Amino acid sequence: MSAVADLDMSARANALKEEGNKYFQDGDYKSAEVLYGKAIQKDPSNPKLFTNRAMTRIRLQSWDACIDDCLHSIALLPANMKAYYYLAQAQLALHHPNEALTSALTAYNLCLDAGSWNASTRNVSQLVLQAKKEKWEAAERERMRRRSDLLRELEDGLLAMRSFELESWAVKHGITTPSTTTASENNTTTSTAAHEEKTDILDTSRRKIEELRSVFALADPANLQRREVPDWLIDNISFCVMHDPVVTRTGASYERSTILEHLKRSSTDPLTREPLTVQDLRPNLALKQACEMFLEENGWAVDY
Repeated sequence: MSAVADLDMSARANALKEEGNKYFQDGDYKSAEVLYGKAIQKDPSNPKLFTNRAMTRIRLQSWDACIDDCLHSIALLPANMKAYYYLAQAQLALHHPNEALTSALTAYNLCLDAGSWNASTRNVSQLVLQAKKEKWEAAERERMRRRSDLLRELEDGLLAMRSFELESWAVKHGITTPSTTTASENNTTTSTAAHEEKTDILDTSRRKIEELRSVFALADPANLQRREVPDWLIDNISFCVMHDPVVTRTGASYERSTILEHLKRSSTDPLTREPLTVQDLRPNLALKQACEMFLEENGWAVDY
């Protein structure tokens, strides 16, 4: 294909993308998805087209298709922050917190390497923390299940009941894979009432499992009590538990080693973007004491 033809195909792809953007802004995500797909057919070497469709598929809850788009975009542009950000969201939705944490951290590090801290970066930061919490909670659930054979058997029964109800819901609405596939993927028109029905099934199952764990925790608090790490203990850069916190002039606290590493790359506060130097840092003695007291009473938190 000649250079002129390449430019023509690229221009057609861009026109389709712009048309898709209009539908996306109007909330017609299915039409936007179709137009982005047509744009990709015209210019399959453009990574931004894949991220545009991935963002649309997030709105459609087409998680597997979103992951596929993100991986295509990353193959074309490895340092693709948006693709990793969308990838992490889809992986979390499919309950893969380990993979989601890796993707979210990659997106966060790409933000730091670019020397930018804006609303998008804050969203990535929150996603990292969400993935880390879900990873921890998954480990906690498994720990509690290992502690009690009866709890594990009862939980498995509730999960089996949920799977049966979802399969019945899928048959009722003509959907083949209820756990991961949306109506848009099956070319089926699913009503708002049907989506609410599925949400009710998932919410009811979650509440039953939480109630079950609460009952067992009351019976054996030493081993089955849910363990949580408070947000104030977490460093906003490394997302790890702080041991030696320092505070800036604006009152933000960070783990000393991580903020010093950050200042090697940028001379600004990671949260406020105001100028910041090593001389502006002061030991946060009160927070350090609180961290030490929490860790003394909850030694497991060092593994968070």
